[in-house]
Amino acid sequence: MAKSTLVIAEAGVNHNGSLKLALELIDVAADTGADVVKFQTFNASRLVTTVAAKAEYQIANTQAAGSQLGMLSQLELSHGNHKLLAARCQERGIRFMSTAFDAESLAFLATLDMPAVKIPSGDITCGPLLLQAARLRKPLIVSTGMSTLAEIEQALGVIAFGLITQREPTGRADFEAAYAEAEGRHALECNVTLLHCVTQYPAPPESINLRAMDTMAAAFGLPVGYSDHTSGIEISVAAVARGATIIEKHLTLDRAMPGPDHAASLEPAEFARMVAAIRNVEQALGSPIKQPALQELNNRSIARRGVVAARHIQRGEILVADMLAAKRPARGISPMDIWSILGRAATREYRPDEPIEL
Repeated sequence: MAKSTLVIAEAGVNHNGSLKLALELIDVAADTGADVVKFQTFNASRLVTTVAAKAEYQIANTQAAGSQLGMLSQLELSHGNHKLLAARCQERGIRFMSTAFDAESLAFLATLDMPAVKIPSGDITCGPLLLQAARLRKPLIVSTGMSTLAEIEQALGVIAFGLITQREPTGRADFEAAYAEAEGRHALECNVTLLHCVTQYPAPPESINLRAMDTMAAAFGLPVGYSDHTSGIEISVAAVARGATIIEKHLTLDRAMPGPDHAASLEPAEFARMVAAIRNVEQALGSPIKQPALQELNNRSIARRGVVAARHIQRGEILVADMLAAKRPARGISPMDIWSILGRAATREYRPDEPIEL
């Protein structure tokens, strides 16, 4: 059986600042079969300035202009609420995660039982947060939306430095050196998964370029997953078939709800179908060895052909092509050997459709 893909239900801020909705999202995520439900943890004033404008997709999805600060301030959950969410996850048998967007939030999340630390796409160039995350010594999931290969490599340099040293860096040269060292590369291989991602909500299929997953895996020698912001489930399923080790997909109770990410999210029944499809694909990936499946062995004699007499053949007749036919089932000699018996004398009498034997 293929290795199981980690499916993350990205609740994000789809709770709209309501603890009740956040708890409902956990219950729904558990019911869909997701492995992890993930939220977002931040202090809005530490994340954005007062003049930071909304992205175009945020304006479209919230149907309002205004500042990021105003929008995000309404989407915060307290540390106490996070503890309640983690407890509900434990009750429901699903892992809790959250993405930190500032140093204080990351330090707080480190006190909770999370299977990994997530670096969001927007912070792949935030050196201090990358360094802090690396020094937590937890598995890291690094999302790469909006990034070039060079930017990913630079981020990995910071992470490698954090994983193999305790000293304070003096500049980019330290990160480049850590990335170049065998110890640094080994530390990355043991701790980091990259996520291919397109930072648009929703993202059109023509923007996705799933083949970039192959490029990232080849360039960095790290496992690669996919954070999906498209509408529908098919591209996540295709990513699994292409080798994604993690699938992250937004989950909402209702796509019509107000908020920046609901429009690019799956509703519960859709998310459950995606999980089921992913598990089917995992089963189907199977082995790279090409050989008959156990289930088809009995069908070979039925579906394949054998050489039979095309008409009545007398003993001693010289066999020529128009005396012979290839028909199901596969009895007698194989049609692959039909040329080897042409010109021979029939060793016995054959009735029409009777298998020819050597």
